[in-house]
Amino acid sequence: MELVVRKTELLRELQLFQGIVERKNTIPILANVLIEARDNEVRLLATDLEVALRSRCQASVAKGGSLTLPAKKLYEIIKALPETDVRIEEDKNGVKVAADRFDSRMQTLPREDFPILPDASGTARAALPRAALKEMVAKTQFAITGEDTRYFLNGAKFVLRPESLTLVATDGHRLALVEAPHKVGVTEEVGVILPKKTLLELGKLLVEGEGDVLFETGENHLFFDVGGRMLISRMIDGQFPAYERVIPKNNDKQIEFERERLTNAVKRVALLSNERSRAVKFEIDKGKVAVTSSSSEFGEAREELPVEYAGGALAISFNAQYVLDFLNVVETDGVLLSLKDEVSQAIMTPVGAEGYSYTYVIMPMRI
Repeated sequence: MELVVRKTELLRELQLFQGIVERKNTIPILANVLIEARDNEVRLLATDLEVALRSRCQASVAKGGSLTLPAKKLYEIIKALPETDVRIEEDKNGVKVAADRFDSRMQTLPREDFPILPDASGTARAALPRAALKEMVAKTQFAITGEDTRYFLNGAKFVLRPESLTLVATDGHRLALVEAPHKVGVTEEVGVILPKKTLLELGKLLVEGEGDVLFETGENHLFFDVGGRMLISRMIDGQFPAYERVIPKNNDKQIEFERERLTNAVKRVALLSNERSRAVKFEIDKGKVAVTSSSSEFGEAREELPVEYAGGALAISFNAQYVLDFLNVVETDGVLLSLKDEVSQAIMTPVGAEGYSYTYVIMPMRI
């Protein structure tokens, strides 16, 4: 194999593979990226057996072929090179990667060892709006648990209906639900569980570019075509919790906050919260909410916020990080906190959000 490719183009693609390839794995070939050269383009593929990414970039191919190279090390080398053409050439002693006056020889692993991955059939199940999908991923991915033995919670439920898209994630302590009205081209409801890593990598692919994302389901895999890059994900089997039942229906105490003021107050007060529980208390009274914290180790903190509230006094505690996770991804100026009492789930929603509805259910803490 012999090819020449622009540094910037190869680097852009290799960067997207860094999250796919695991640093520590028991199968050496999974640390490598598969490189195939033909028809004036170089095709790249990497996987950890749960998530895979295929991409391509233009190249001048003198001699076609395929080989594997360590994904992290190749990325580091390409990143360190000057802005110029990169030559990749295979001979009997290994693979030569050269540019300008730089010359290197890298170890390779047999191409035959690389896992065979399923191909998309080419018949897209749905066309997903890129901007809406990007928002939905950002607003839910933090609520997925990473290490729950209930493996179906290690992912987010993605539901396509003829008139809408829904993405929901929960870790048992909070639940994030986003719905966007959009005709996606399905005639009946389709529901799948996306692994946490899939959502993370999908979020990275959606950062730049435009045009719809083509979505397809296979027997055990899901395919997302994002501007010519194909993200392939294993499907999580299992029954996702009946999330509709978790959302309280009769939270009658409602308080609207300025998002920025609430964010800053929680950040400041949380600095003196208990390091293990991260608890902050909302002491609610007529016309004001005091955000407080205390710990035997550090002391205590309090910040008062003026609000429009005429109901009875109550105090409810939350994990500060859970509150901030929500506030950090909301763009609206105002947020609404809906409560029933001191021990029931609370709901946080953005005020005046356009193009989507966002519901965040958060369990109170008992201090």
